[in-house]
Amino acid sequence: MKNSEHPTCPAGFKTSIGGQAIIEGVMMKGPKKSAMSIRKPDGTLYQEVWDNPERKWYNKVPFVRGIANFISSMVDGYKCLMKSAEISTEGLEDENPSKFDMWLEEKFGDKLVKAVGYLSMVLGLCLALFLFMYLPSLIVSTLRGFLPHWSLSLIEGLVKMGLFIGYMAAVSLMPDMKRLFSYHGAEHKTIACFEAGEELTVENVRKHTRYHPRCGTSFIFLVLFISIILFSVVSWDSVAVRVALKLLTLPLVMAIAYELIRLAGKHDNLFTRIVSWPGLKIQHLTTKEPDDGMIEAAIASIKAVLPEDVNEAVWGQ
Repeated sequence: MKNSEHPTCPAGFKTSIGGQAIIEGVMMKGPKKSAMSIRKPDGTLYQEVWDNPERKWYNKVPFVRGIANFISSMVDGYKCLMKSAEISTEGLEDENPSKFDMWLEEKFGDKLVKAVGYLSMVLGLCLALFLFMYLPSLIVSTLRGFLPHWSLSLIEGLVKMGLFIGYMAAVSLMPDMKRLFSYHGAEHKTIACFEAGEELTVENVRKHTRYHPRCGTSFIFLVLFISIILFSVVSWDSVAVRVALKLLTLPLVMAIAYELIRLAGKHDNLFTRIVSWPGLKIQHLTTKEPDDGMIEAAIASIKAVLPEDVNEAVWGQ
């Protein structure tokens, strides 16, 4: 199928195609192929298309698939982010590098970018664990003896929600993150246009919503919300023990959140609207309105992964 052609679908169609904003571009994952389109410094679009690995049994079994697919998405997303960072800055070398920069380049070369990327990932995970696992428990533990057990867990959950929303609001003010969130908006708008059965053009995509129920932002919110319920039975006797137990039960929380997100992506009813509503509201922070160039990148990626038989892109197929 040529990239200039694509199948259409009736309004109300729910697709399994998903995506991710990357640096100066968009990655899309279809039923059989994945693609990323990145805007290079000269204004042209760079694109890579690859076959998805064969789905194993653990990618299909309810609850198990949530954990497996989350790990797979994290790995693929990280690789695409690193590649997009490389492509989007191609040819933008520093004209006056410092002696330290030249030493790093001489000693590490291309390995330096990967090393910095891995370090950033590790530091990011450590920061997330501190902000959303340890810090809320530490803060609320000071109220032990004054409030009942169940209320401590509720307050801890509200603290986590506040930290998450505050963090998203803060990073959304950064210029580079604003551009990333605009590409996020382009990804959502393009998928919404496809699900509406309209031709994938910049004009058509622009008019669609940038909020989508099957989004990573909504997934994170559900993880936080479900953790309030499940962690309400975890002991408050020791902050360290509580955090350790929460880490052990985190896979279960993610598995439940994935199944709820999957339902929200497949169906539109009162239950799924209730489940989706908080995440859609938070997407006001994590998505921004894209420009035409960003939409073009998202269209290029989704066209590259569309199957010839549109039914293959339906949830549950």
